[in-house]
Amino acid sequence: MRFPNPLTAAHRYRDALTDPARADGTVVLSLIVYTALWAAYGTIAKGSQGLHYDMAEVIAWSRDLDFGYLKHPPLAAGIVWVWFSVFPVAEWSYYLLAMTMPAIALWFAWRLSADYLDIEKRVVGLALLTLVPFFNFHALKFNVNTVLIPLWAATTFWFLRSFETRSRLYAALAGIGAAGCMLGKYWSIFLLAGLVLAALIDKRRAQYFFSSAPWITLVAGWIVLAPHMIWLVQHDFAPFGYAMGIHGDKPFGPTVAAALGYLGGSLGYVALPLIIVFVAAWPNRAMLADMIWPSEPKRRLAAAAFWLPFLLPVIGAVASGTEITSLWSMPAWTLLPVLLLSSPNVTLRAVDTRRILIAAVAVPLLMLIAAPGLAVLVHRSGPQPAAAQGRLLATQIEQLWHQMNPLPLQYVGGDAEIAYSVVAYAYDRPHALPGLPQPAAALLKQSGFVLVCFAEDMACVSAARAQATDSSVVSSEIWRRYWGMQGKPQRYAIVIVPPK
Repeated sequence: MRFPNPLTAAHRYRDALTDPARADGTVVLSLIVYTALWAAYGTIAKGSQGLHYDMAEVIAWSRDLDFGYLKHPPLAAGIVWVWFSVFPVAEWSYYLLAMTMPAIALWFAWRLSADYLDIEKRVVGLALLTLVPFFNFHALKFNVNTVLIPLWAATTFWFLRSFETRSRLYAALAGIGAAGCMLGKYWSIFLLAGLVLAALIDKRRAQYFFSSAPWITLVAGWIVLAPHMIWLVQHDFAPFGYAMGIHGDKPFGPTVAAALGYLGGSLGYVALPLIIVFVAAWPNRAMLADMIWPSEPKRRLAAAAFWLPFLLPVIGAVASGTEITSLWSMPAWTLLPVLLLSSPNVTLRAVDTRRILIAAVAVPLLMLIAAPGLAVLVHRSGPQPAAAQGRLLATQIEQLWHQMNPLPLQYVGGDAEIAYSVVAYAYDRPHALPGLPQPAAALLKQSGFVLVCFAEDMACVSAARAQATDSSVVSSEIWRRYWGMQGKPQRYAIVIVPPK
């Protein structure tokens, strides 16, 4: 069997992507394949470690839909609820959902770039974004940060279109997108503030603010956000207190160090695209200045819409004594191709495009080949037991439960990490008790419940026994085998409280 010549394949691929009649269809097909490849990688490479705590936690939230939660706003839980209403609750389907988020963002980046780049640069820009770990490796862990990737991309696109065209449709979409960003994570306040400031410093601000566009955006956003705002008031703004309790009230020195780490780490994540563009274009000082802060109004607005949401967190963190991390810049890179490539002084050859496309295609294929070996390495090193053993533990708990009564298991409590993992894998799709509004005492008594702890966590075990005096306690030791290799054992205390 003859393998296709990579250079020939890249030439044909570039031709399809740069053909106006085929470009959009080719991009859509490419993003579908991209999603499938990275979802397959995640399923295999992470197959020995189970679902990450964040992913299991969002499943637990989705079983108790509300307009808000202790930690975060509700959109991530709502998306998971919709997804698992269609797909089975399984690792492969969860990684497919996770990779759908950056794929949507990449589509918006493709559409947005049409307003600033020629077709050759659009292709290169999209390929470069696929080399940023935020759009694949980190996106595989579905959480509130992952959800922001497509939301920020869509909102930025709609805002820029609204500013340039004064379109009522784009203005309404920008407001809906802005509200969606806030319903994803409050970190999005930096995007909204950045876009507003970008509009204010633009020389064309009078035409924009005296049009109906910004007011349509404002009204549309508040309508979508209103139910959550009511929930926040009713719950004394609990998520803000949680966030400040975890990340806020830090000394000045560590705060500054974290802010610098945010900047350095974020730039490190996009180092590969930066290096590729610099090698291909070899920019001089004037070209760099035109990249960073263009003189042409339309491009300058886009640059401001990139820099302000990225840099404002540094000012906010230092001023408020809050530690931030570079991972939180995940959604901020939609405009990176525009920033790097929109200068007319940046020229790219067809051969550069083909080489970059080869790299973009090779990375997911090579990672898919490496995935089984990575899974074995993680298994040997000993992954987090609650996640890696979650399926086995859920099966055992349900077997013990159904030996005592025919009713489905409805509630699981105890250690939050274990409870969320059990809830994610259990066939009965029970609800989690930790970190969520508690059911009425009468309902909990009528339904029964299970409390589970690490056996060595005596505080958790004692609290579980105290909550359930009329119960049976089972001690269990679980280990997971992966490709015939036995993992590290872990002991659990399972407190079963039958219905009454």
